[in-house]
Amino acid sequence: MESDLLQRLGNKEITKSELFTLVESNFSLVSVLLKGTDSTKPTIRYSCASVLTNLSEKNPDKLYPYWDNFIALLYSKYRILTWNALAIIANLTAVDVDRKFDALFDKYYCFLDNEYMVTVSNVVVNSATIASNKPYLADEIAAELLKVQNLKITPHLTEECKLVIAEQTISTLSTYFDRIQNKKPIVAFAKQHVNSTRTSLREKAQNFLKEQKYH
Repeated sequence: MESDLLQRLGNKEITKSELFTLVESNFSLVSVLLKGTDSTKPTIRYSCASVLTNLSEKNPDKLYPYWDNFIALLYSKYRILTWNALAIIANLTAVDVDRKFDALFDKYYCFLDNEYMVTVSNVVVNSATIASNKPYLADEIAAELLKVQNLKITPHLTEECKLVIAEQTISTLSTYFDRIQNKKPIVAFAKQHVNSTRTSLREKAQNFLKEQKYH
């Protein structure tokens, strides 16, 4: 059944949507998807990871038992799988009764120091979900996100990329700003960008300060 399902996926005889529906009706197939993320075939590998991500959003309780598998996926040699894992783990915080994420916190936010913009961006964007599910971590998450001010420039993370990430950071922080105790550093961060050369960042910063009545 396992090899047959993955083979059908590799041959494009089954779509990701169909695979999602199939697994949702039989969650024992989650192990098949996890096996698929190790496939040498990109179609299988990325389709399985994509379906796992979608399942984690809709059925986090069903994927929570596989927590350790998703931690392992964080360190995949394939960056796309890392991005999927960052999203999946964020989604699973909705049912994290054992506070497993709390133990993972530092390792998760180490990815903010990654040389690839998309990896950093994934951490920033998914932090909105984590903060919503774990409001008691609001200030700790905010403190980590503000570290994007110190991102190193790399061939895959330019000055312009830093501006994009700054914009995403303000967007994320705005989703749970009311839960943050130490607001001053966030306001200061937004104020740094009110005259940004990047139009969308400039407007994001200005609107944020206006909404929070700090303009």
